[in-house]
This record gives sequence, C-alpha cells and structure tokens, in this order.
Amino acid sequence: MEAVASEQQPSRERRRFPRASRLPWVLAFAIVSQAGCYNAGDVTGRMVPHSWRGNPWGPDAEAARRFGRLPTIPSSPPMCVWESWARAHLRDGDIVFRMGDARVACGLYPFSRISAEMAGSRYSHTGIVAWENGEPVVYDTNKSGPRKQPFPIWVLDVAGGIAVKRPDANNQRFVAGAVAFCQDAYQRQVPFDPKLLLDNDRFYCIELTERAYRSAGLVLSEPIRIDHLPRYQHFPKAVWLARHFSSIRPDQSAFVIGNDAVGIWSSPALRLVYEAPDARLPYTDSGRVQGN
Repeated sequence: MEAVASEQQPSRERRRFPRASRLPWVLAFAIVSQAGCYNAGDVTGRMVPHSWRGNPWGPDAEAARRFGRLPTIPSSPPMCVWESWARAHLRDGDIVFRMGDARVACGLYPFSRISAEMAGSRYSHTGIVAWENGEPVVYDTNKSGPRKQPFPIWVLDVAGGIAVKRPDANNQRFVAGAVAFCQDAYQRQVPFDPKLLLDNDRFYCIELTERAYRSAGLVLSEPIRIDHLPRYQHFPKAVWLARHFSSIRPDQSAFVIGNDAVGIWSSPALRLVYEAPDARLPYTDSGRVQGN
C-alpha cells in the first residue's frame, strides 16, 4: 500500500497503464508477489549509488551523507520552491499523502495506483512530518525499512496527487508522541511488513502512520477487512489468486488510507491543510491551500 516526477506523468500514464478490463490481473500479480510499499518506481531510490548496501534513507545512510561517504541530493529549482513552501506551511506531526509509483512484475504494473483504487483512495502512501535541525523531514517506510527524507526530496516520489492533513487543535497534544514513535522506529529500523499483518514488530507505510499516533493516544482509524474495501468486488480474478497463492488473506484486516468514509483519510481528528492533483510546484490559490 504505498511508494518519476510529476512533469512526466500525464502522457506516460495513459500509455503504460493497463485498460480497466486488465486491472484484476494486474492486482493479482501484485498480490501474489506481495509487493506492499515496494520502491521499484521511486525516483529517490535511483539517486543512490548502486554500490550502497542497505536502506538508502536510513541512519547509516544519513551518517554517510553527513561525513561525505554518500553524495547528497542536489537541489533543483522545484525542490527549492517546495522547501520554501514547507517552511511556510508544514508543522510537526502533519500527515503527508501521495500517490506513489511503486511497481511490480519488473516495473510493468503500477501497484500503487491499483491498490489505492481498490481502497477507493486518491493516495497510496503516507508519512509524518518532523522539524529537525531547522529542516522539515518526512518519516515513512518501504521495503528497505523506515526512512527519513527531507520534504523536498520526499516530494520527488509523488506520481500523482499530494495532500497534507493535520491533527486539529484538540488533538495537537498527540503530535510529539507520534513523532517520537517515528524517530524510534527509524533508529531501530523496524522491518517492513509485506504481509500487512496487524502486529507491532513490522510495519507497512500506512500502519506506521497509524501506530505512531496510536502510541501517543490518538486513534486515527480502525483497520478494515481487505474483502470489505470499497472496490474489492471489482477485482474477482485478483481475489481468486490471492486466496490460492498469497499469504495475504481476503478476510484479514489492514489499515488503509481510504477516503471520506473509511481509513486514515476519514479521521475526524484531522483537518485538511493542502491538496493538489500533482506536485510539480505547490499551488497557492485559496481553493487548494487551507489556512494554517
């Protein structure tokens, strides 16, 4: 459930994405391969030298960049604009949502978009913002493990819509605990969970966000059975293959991003700060950027 810069999206997506009649088989391949938040489509993953072993955005990589053993990511003009925007709009504990470009089957199938479609969501991946040493960073996780990325770098992996939600005034007291949870998971490098199980020793991206706030005392959403997802019945072939070939069971429950009715997105404890259909540059009109 997670996780190409937005400028490249429109024409390529129309050519590459399978037609609707093929979507069940696409999702079936994703489920059988247990893709989860795989980072096959991440731009930032390709910015790390092939010689690097381990999580390219974990503590070891952070130290390697600090001491010059791993190159830093050079800023581009759009990244500079996003950094300026983040300084004006983002706060500790903000939950960032994006449509990612995680792919399976040698990159042929867009798992992020299909998994989001099954959940009735516009987004496939979440993270939590923290301000550290005067910089906005995002904590999230993928198959490499928990990551910490500067926000302007995290934005590079948006392959569609982007949004920010924030705990409302009554729930701001839970922010510090949620951020501390993310920092601890990052330092311990809690393994990624490709089976989407609701345990506490492995996390997938959406689960990390939910568990972080639950650890502080705020329940954002309840898990939902996979076979109760809003568009689950639209994928009969995928369901059949999942039952026979995957360790992910249709009757198991999982945390999802969802929409206005289910999942983290529907949480009444959160209010919308920002939403836009792409991340080429931040929108500033009043219809998309909400007040702080």
